[in-house]
Amino acid sequence: MNDRHRSGLMGWLAAAVLAWLALAQPALAADDFLAPQDAYRYTIDAEGDRIVVHWKVAKGYYLYKKKMAVASTMATVQLAEPQWPKGEDHTDDYFGTQEIYRGNVEVPVAFTVHSGERPKKLALELKLQGCADAGLCYPPQRWKTEIDLPAAASQSGGSGFSSLFKSKSGAPGATQQQDDFLPPDEAFRFGAGMEKPDSVALTWVIAEDYYMYRDRLQVTTDTPGVTLGKLQLPKGQMKHDENFGNTEVYHEILEASLPIARPAGSGGTLDLKVTYQGCAEGGLCYNPIVKNVSLELPPSDTATTLPADAQPGAADASSTSRAPVAEQDKLASLIRDGNLFAVLATFFGLGILLSFTPCVLPMIPILSGIIVGQGGTVTPARGFSLAFTYVQGMALTYAAAGAAFVLAFKQAPQAFFQQPWIITLMTLLFVVLALAMFGAFTLQLPSSLQTKLTNVSNEQKSGTYVGTFIMGALSALVVTACVAPAIIAALSVISQTGQIARGAGALYATGLGMGVPLLIVGASAGSLLPKAGPWMDVVKSLFGVLFLAVAVYLAAPLLPESAVMLLWSLLAVLSGYWVFSLKARDGNPAAAPLRGMGLIAVVYGILLLIGAASGSKDPLKPLDRLAASGGGAGTQEHVLAFQRIKTVSDLENAVATAMAAGKPVMLDFYADWCVSCKEMEKFTFPDPGVQSALANAVLLQADVTANDDADKALMNRFEIFGPPTIAFYGADGVERKDFRLVGFVPAERFRDHVKAAFGS
Repeated sequence: MNDRHRSGLMGWLAAAVLAWLALAQPALAADDFLAPQDAYRYTIDAEGDRIVVHWKVAKGYYLYKKKMAVASTMATVQLAEPQWPKGEDHTDDYFGTQEIYRGNVEVPVAFTVHSGERPKKLALELKLQGCADAGLCYPPQRWKTEIDLPAAASQSGGSGFSSLFKSKSGAPGATQQQDDFLPPDEAFRFGAGMEKPDSVALTWVIAEDYYMYRDRLQVTTDTPGVTLGKLQLPKGQMKHDENFGNTEVYHEILEASLPIARPAGSGGTLDLKVTYQGCAEGGLCYNPIVKNVSLELPPSDTATTLPADAQPGAADASSTSRAPVAEQDKLASLIRDGNLFAVLATFFGLGILLSFTPCVLPMIPILSGIIVGQGGTVTPARGFSLAFTYVQGMALTYAAAGAAFVLAFKQAPQAFFQQPWIITLMTLLFVVLALAMFGAFTLQLPSSLQTKLTNVSNEQKSGTYVGTFIMGALSALVVTACVAPAIIAALSVISQTGQIARGAGALYATGLGMGVPLLIVGASAGSLLPKAGPWMDVVKSLFGVLFLAVAVYLAAPLLPESAVMLLWSLLAVLSGYWVFSLKARDGNPAAAPLRGMGLIAVVYGILLLIGAASGSKDPLKPLDRLAASGGGAGTQEHVLAFQRIKTVSDLENAVATAMAAGKPVMLDFYADWCVSCKEMEKFTFPDPGVQSALANAVLLQADVTANDDADKALMNRFEIFGPPTIAFYGADGVERKDFRLVGFVPAERFRDHVKAAFGS
């Protein structure tokens, strides 16, 4: 074989060997993982009244922080919460993104000897779980160990640590005799510590052949300012017990979490009374065991609240009593998980109900004015098409703007569009439209541009439809400043779950429902409106008056209440005088009923003027101040005395003060432009039953009219999108989230709701 052939053969063999090694490497790695004891080595040092666990994690391996624990298995020694160091974020296929430890890790743990002499040895159990970067994930590990304690005193004998944790898979031990049961504190070794500022970790190490009852666990506290939530327990094993029948029990180890709620800045000691009960498989059932635990509360700058499923008195799955679910939360759940057709149908129906509220009614004269402004004979088809275009502008804007604003600004678009300069422009727009209806001038394009569009205009009325669509969009943003449970539910789904299509679809269906009366008005335009002729000018003037009324309605939040009363008075007197002066076609005075309506309007305007002079602020009750001063039946209603707050700090201070006084709290989010807020102030809050239910409560009100940074921060604190929203706090200073109200609520229902919220 010559050198050329020899060289070629050697190269081929080298390539084959390298290829084999490359293919074999994964197989070799898969069979070459370290045992858990070698991958995660540890040593423990005792220093005074604390121990330090030193972990040495092998290269290519890591431990999950949340899967690690250190527990004392001695009843006389209690461990504090370990001081876990900061780990690193890691994402894997087993647990997603978790905090993990690599390399060398030190975990200090303080301990306390509760009674008796200091033991010579401390018996511990280490809990851990980790994985290898190559892909293997170990099952959870529980390792038992003992360490020598310095300055140890003599220790009484015992049954020994190993006797409590015999492996069920190992050699069986001798059968336990009836007269050889463990003491309760050895059969059920208990420990507690603060796992987070808002939760307590409770652990029981249960000896072999013993078990604990799930329904005999109870935790209470008398620490002021702290509210305990429902104990969060894992699922146990079902067992037929001679003492309690079929019941759920725990074996080996039980780890529970106890949520707590406390105000911002609270600290000191949390005193817990923990009661539990268990039995031995051999037949002995222990009396209930009571442990008193004192834990140091870690500092917290913010108030903590309880999750919805951990509220005080929250029911188990087997319980027939359930905490109420707020209406907006029910609707949000329907959007997220319900059948899409059912979602759209439900929100369409809710939109129809919203169409009869005061915040939607102004759209009817707007649309009617647009139709009347067409002049000539308006057929039902033409009226319906204009109405449909207007409703589409409104519904699509509800959907698109709602989704965009809640994603970008975490608030409903109506709050943004209630800025003074926007309201001023809209007010001027309706004044201009009213003057056009009065014939003061004709709204049209410049003649040069109008000539260029003549051909297009002769073929279609697209310009009219575009203007109508734009007016519908503006009405949705500025005129209909409504916040109702249906709208909040849709915005919540978009904001919290990212299901934009479902949330926007619900908003669109709501907008269509709100537009149903408008479609009826449009379809009936041909029969309700007069034919072309002199009376059409009168009708157009009438809608000019309605446009002026819309302008006053929009400007009201920007003006003093006395000025608003004067504007309504001026509008009523002038329009009434104009109607009273109308002439019939033959030149004689108009029909008596029509002139009577004009006279009534004049009289009402005069009453408004008298009411404004006497200090009245309600156009619907212009003489209420005079009645009050006269002591008659119309005596002025008592109003709720709200304490105004502006910032999150104001809120927390007010809630803390109320809690110290043992009083519940109601927080009302209000804005001058919020129609439903005005309804609550006019029809709900003055009700004697409502005032009686709120008599012992601290009443707070957040005026978010300005929508400035402080207002936004306060609304973000509650994850709400706009007023009216009412939140309720118990005397413990914890908000009852399931009792939140959105939108207008009648007095009777509100009274019952308050009693339930404060009694929960």
